[in-house]
Amino acid sequence: MKNVNLTLNKKVSILLLSSLFLTIVFSFLFIHYLYKDLYIGTVKDSLLYQGQRTAAHYHYGDVSGNIKDKILWYNVISPYEVSVVENLDELGKSFPFLIDQKPLINRMDRKELAKGNHVMKEGYVDEFNRKVIGAVFPLMNEDKLMGYLFIYIPLAEMTEVFSKGIPILILAGVMFYFVLFLIIQSSLDSLFKPVREMQRFSNQVANGNFTERLEVTTKDEMAELALTFNSMVDSLQHQEDRKRQFLSNVAHELRTPLTYIGGYAKALTDRVQTNPEEIEKSLHLIQKESVRMQKLITELLELNKLEDAAFSLDIEPMVLSQFIMDSLTLIRPQAELKHIDIKHTLNEESIINGDPNRVMQVFYNILDNALKYSPERTSISIHSYEKDGKAVVKIKDHGIGIPGDSLSQIGERFYRSDLSRQRNTGGYGLGLSIAKEIMHKHKGSFSIESEEGKGTTVYLTFPLLEL
Repeated sequence: MKNVNLTLNKKVSILLLSSLFLTIVFSFLFIHYLYKDLYIGTVKDSLLYQGQRTAAHYHYGDVSGNIKDKILWYNVISPYEVSVVENLDELGKSFPFLIDQKPLINRMDRKELAKGNHVMKEGYVDEFNRKVIGAVFPLMNEDKLMGYLFIYIPLAEMTEVFSKGIPILILAGVMFYFVLFLIIQSSLDSLFKPVREMQRFSNQVANGNFTERLEVTTKDEMAELALTFNSMVDSLQHQEDRKRQFLSNVAHELRTPLTYIGGYAKALTDRVQTNPEEIEKSLHLIQKESVRMQKLITELLELNKLEDAAFSLDIEPMVLSQFIMDSLTLIRPQAELKHIDIKHTLNEESIINGDPNRVMQVFYNILDNALKYSPERTSISIHSYEKDGKAVVKIKDHGIGIPGDSLSQIGERFYRSDLSRQRNTGGYGLGLSIAKEIMHKHKGSFSIESEEGKGTTVYLTFPLLEL
């Protein structure tokens, strides 16, 4: 079976029109209920009441002139047809019609009448071209059956009952349908205008145009959706800008070492340099730049792996102070070369859930940065403590510091503040990006305070292990 593709506009229109159709069907069924259960029920009750009341005029004696005169008078003033007979054969002559193609009185009816009970009759009479409701009442003189009273009335058709109301109902229904149709069309145009605008907007975004934004003029669900769209595009634009900046930075960082390698390699192949010492120096520079390129690629791969949603840590309980001391052991030889004093005050009871290798990598990257940008014969202090259910590590140096307008960008890929863009540091601005991502994976935080010319303080916060 082939699927029918309908627009949302058409689906809503079909839904509303279907609801209207069901309303009309319900109205028809309701009118039918009014006719069948209320009108016919009311007629039955009234007919029984009038029949019992008329039969009550008979007290004793033969069914003769006096009661027949009363019946003739009642026929004149009431809508019912009433007749009084002495026997059922005479009743058949008084009402010689079939009801639903059956005689008026059958064997069961005779038994009920003989018991003194009345009999209800209802059905279609061809001669009247409509249904008839009637009742036969036995006229009793004590225990003796003296005669029968038959009262009946032809029922009006439903169209006759509602003859005045149906044309008005049809006219009102047509007008209501037309007005509702106009309202639906107007509402749908108003409702789906933002949807069409979002469709056009999403097509532009899909084509790489992130400059436009949806205009929000209301405070309904569509406005919330438009704000979500705008937020999504802001994020996409930010990611696109970062991607372009990333590619630009990679190209910039690779261009310099490749230029050095290419230049020195050409000098060697063209035998421009013949002095063994110069040749050795050139080879040493080529090797150095190759190492720098290898480090760049390694750090990029490491950062991409950490940013992958599928990446998982090897979590285990860790005594934080022990890993800080292990990191200091690795970094101390470099500190001694610059005569930098490393001081530490550690809380030995802080235990966290973490990946030991990754936490060590964070401490090493931050301490390595502190050493690179600290002058000789200064100091670096490390302090760990607990605060608000978290373990905090504070690392403070007395280095060159970071300009205030650069602090918000520290930790982004390839970003290095102007004061630190020196090739002899050997960095690409990826170490802190890696540290920041590892802290994020540990559900911790990474923040920096710095004052240019006075030093930098890094705060690392880890959730404590719940014992």
